[in-house]
Amino acid sequence: MRLPYELSLADAARAIAARELSPVDLTDSALERIAEVEGDLGAYVTVCADEARKAAAQAERDIAAGRHRGPLHGIPMTLKDLIDAAGLPTTASSRVRAHHTARKDSIVAARLRSAGAVLLGKTHTHEFAYGLTTPQTRNAWAADRVAGGSSGGSAVAVAAGEATFALGTDTGGSIRVPSALNGVVGLKPTYGLVPVDGVTPLSWSLDHVGPITRTVRDAELVLAALTGHHPTEGPARTDESLAGLRVAVPRTYYFDRVAPEVEVAVRRAIGQLASLGAELTEIDIPMTEYVQATQWGVMVPEATAAHEQTLRTSPELYGPDVRVLLEAGGLVPATDYLRAQRARTLMQGAWARLFDEVDLIAAPTVPCTAVHRDQQEVSWPATGGTESVSDAYVRLSAPANLTGLPSLSLPVGLDGAGLPIGMQLIGRALGEATLLRAGRAYETAHPPVTLLGPEAGHRTPASTPVAPSTPPADATILR
Repeated sequence: MRLPYELSLADAARAIAARELSPVDLTDSALERIAEVEGDLGAYVTVCADEARKAAAQAERDIAAGRHRGPLHGIPMTLKDLIDAAGLPTTASSRVRAHHTARKDSIVAARLRSAGAVLLGKTHTHEFAYGLTTPQTRNAWAADRVAGGSSGGSAVAVAAGEATFALGTDTGGSIRVPSALNGVVGLKPTYGLVPVDGVTPLSWSLDHVGPITRTVRDAELVLAALTGHHPTEGPARTDESLAGLRVAVPRTYYFDRVAPEVEVAVRRAIGQLASLGAELTEIDIPMTEYVQATQWGVMVPEATAAHEQTLRTSPELYGPDVRVLLEAGGLVPATDYLRAQRARTLMQGAWARLFDEVDLIAAPTVPCTAVHRDQQEVSWPATGGTESVSDAYVRLSAPANLTGLPSLSLPVGLDGAGLPIGMQLIGRALGEATLLRAGRAYETAHPPVTLLGPEAGHRTPASTPVAPSTPPADATILR
């Protein structure tokens, strides 16, 4: 029998609605789990146990009185520490914000509170979301590996059973990267669909807020609340079909410089989408040579502008990796920023034309699984060269930020070291329903054995490790 903290959001919601599970018992289970594993994982900045227990008790009273607000009512969750919740610090995992306390809820926190969700606390981010590793936090599957970032604390909390769901932010992959590396589901919605009011910015024209969950169905429920809708929990689907869905498989970019086991697992998952009725077609991804320059050309000056005052008055409070990026942003000419925005506009148009012919794109979320915590570079011997870990992790996720298109990452297997592999589905603007439909169908056909990472409790892996007999010789990871 599963403990309460092990339940998916949908399963917990059904149990609460049926009066088989108390929100108090569920919240206590999550808090006990935090006490058990947090010292090893470092997912949380702040845990507000007393407030969470009070909220859970109120949820229990409301539900007993017939005031059930829906599937999020009484569900324990956490917020990335860029997202304001009234009365709690928003530190952005930085000494710069050490004394900051939010005066009111961000819009997303207010919507989750209105839906009855129980806030457990705030989770670590790479400082000001300006990085892809979240060094304070350890991977839920292997403590010697990076958690991914910048929403590393949120992903690890969900993967380890320290929260039933979490919110993260995504500027170049910061929801999807840690989700892929920790074997959970991460959804970056269409740009602007989920409000960012009350969320500490990194890059205003690239920032998104979205859910990190254990299942695709859970992500669907949280997204409904974040967009101001009323999520509903219907009967479990057992006959998911993708008949007529046009799934594009990239010939270019997304399978270049990708670890063999990642490629094999993702291509296998794409084949399974076809077995569910999807129609596969190959496409060329446009303007790939401009992705990195455009991402950095937009993000870096926007981030520096957001930090202009504190960078001038308190530069010593920033970590060295973030400080150098912020200082570099001050050297970017306005003409370069405008060129990057122009390239982005052209890219958005080219991608929009892709979706005249297909319904979604399926590809790896990241090119390699979680690297060792002290590793700095990834090597690609087949093409000759290396790239930094951050550049490797952002490379396949950045296009969805530049175009503003929705992107869903879901786990599709493990590599030979037992580390999770993620597949990314990208859809047309406001096409979240299509992404979630495809993700649910895959998940229904291939349910995980467990929803938790083994590092926190040494549990059975979620699926069989991928061990290709004849892998493409494209990459090895430096050890």
